[in-house]
Amino acid sequence: MSATLIDRDPVLLAFADEVGADGPVAVRGGGTRWDLGGPPTEGTRIVSAPSGIVTYAPEEMTVRVRAGTPVAELHAALRERGQRTSLVERGGTVGGAVMVGENDIHTLGRGTLRSSVLQIRYVSAEGRVVNGGGPTVKNVTGFDLPRLFVGSVGTLGMLAEVILRTNPIPPASMWLAADAVDPFAAFAALQHSSSVLWNGERTWVLLEGHGADIDAERAVLGRFGGFEPVAGPPVLPTQRWSLAPAELRSLPLTLAGSGDGHGFVAVIGVGLAFCDVAQPRRAVTPPIRALHERMKANFDPGGRLNPGRDPLDR
Repeated sequence: MSATLIDRDPVLLAFADEVGADGPVAVRGGGTRWDLGGPPTEGTRIVSAPSGIVTYAPEEMTVRVRAGTPVAELHAALRERGQRTSLVERGGTVGGAVMVGENDIHTLGRGTLRSSVLQIRYVSAEGRVVNGGGPTVKNVTGFDLPRLFVGSVGTLGMLAEVILRTNPIPPASMWLAADAVDPFAAFAALQHSSSVLWNGERTWVLLEGHGADIDAERAVLGRFGGFEPVAGPPVLPTQRWSLAPAELRSLPLTLAGSGDGHGFVAVIGVGLAFCDVAQPRRAVTPPIRALHERMKANFDPGGRLNPGRDPLDR
């Protein structure tokens, strides 16, 4: 397993001392998704992760940042050099966004969060600072801890610091929308789209890049007819659904079958939808549950990290 102990950073060592090696503990960031996976059990000690940008290498397109840093603060700093990350902005922290592991409507253009986390530094259940992953894009050796930790809601370790891949902010962008257009056909026809949304009646497309690139993609959309510039994407319903990308086509029938018709906005090509009603709970198969429990036992045998939370309960 490509994980090593870190004993030189005083900020991380101070955080490790705060987490300690005994008793139930949880890290709270911005609290925007605090109840995801279930709230921590009563009596859990709440701590805060360190904050601040440690190093930023725009030429390498990577940034090392503490987990307690607000996402908005990180993006404001990156924007000065014309870059951004795939972290979703909802008022929370970098660590919270990584632990929640959610993508959003910009995934096609910015990449998935799981692929953007290159390295993590976290405090283990034993109170030690551990390093997993590497500082460059090509770091696939051993056990990929960063990918495992994304979406783990703090049940495997208390995230202290990450290295994230950044990407350029395009020089131009444009939202377009049209009625009665097959969103799947439009998605397939475009060489590169940063977002394709569909609510069963209307299709929205986000084009980003240089002016010539956007003009070329608009010409492609012209074959479908009806696409006109709009101010931005539609208002998204509040309930997130995770589906296979192919299942999005049947989403109107799925929602209609739940009783009254319900609104939705599907993110084509990603397998994500925002709906007016909560997604029906999916049964977890015994092999998946067994693997989950075995992983938890390896990382946190005493069950002290975010007790009461379950990444499978979301």
